[in-house]
Amino acid sequence: MRKIIFTDPPRAARDGVEALTRFGVATVHEALGRTGLVGPAIRPVQAGARIAGTAVTVLSWPGDNLMIHAAVEQCREGDVLVVATTSESSDGMFGELFATALQHRGVRGLVISAGVRDVAELRAMNFPVWSRAINAQGTVKATGGSVNIPVHMGNALVSPGDVVIADDDGVMIVPRADVATAVTASEAREAKEQRNREAFRRGELGMDIYGLRGVLAELGVTYETAPPE
Repeated sequence: MRKIIFTDPPRAARDGVEALTRFGVATVHEALGRTGLVGPAIRPVQAGARIAGTAVTVLSWPGDNLMIHAAVEQCREGDVLVVATTSESSDGMFGELFATALQHRGVRGLVISAGVRDVAELRAMNFPVWSRAINAQGTVKATGGSVNIPVHMGNALVSPGDVVIADDDGVMIVPRADVATAVTASEAREAKEQRNREAFRRGELGMDIYGLRGVLAELGVTYETAPPE
């Protein structure tokens, strides 16, 4: 593994990031053709948080948080710290002291494929975290890794400067080059969902709104009156 810290990588434009903050993970995921989702293994440790920010990425050895310390220095206001490990880990690599340092720098949250601890404190200080595990197991600071290189986070590839969107439904990644497309597509999907929402409130059925009667017919699904008892 290459051991390197890249400084000042290009980041997605702030206006695009702020625009994506308006939408939920599910909306953007569907709008982009169901791409970019990290997957269900990475879950929030709090309820109700929704963030979008630019990725600062870390690749660490499992059970070793040395490179998280190195990454804090590379974080700016509006970033989200994304930590992956070279192999599966559930150790508590991040806690309240890290969160305190990141909040001071304006970092919006953490996504980590390992464990976190000090969860009560993280919730109390309103520092949003999405992790694979909650685990009091401590770590060492002994092995070199990398900062601001592409990393795999669940089912997604995260490059430094990509946009990380996270909420109660999970985490997704929007590549830096696709932010404008994601905003436009999400606006269109949100407008469509509002039209459908209004139709449901009028009592219309999904069978008609989505044109599903023809689908059932093509699949050979028929209707028959139930026989009397």
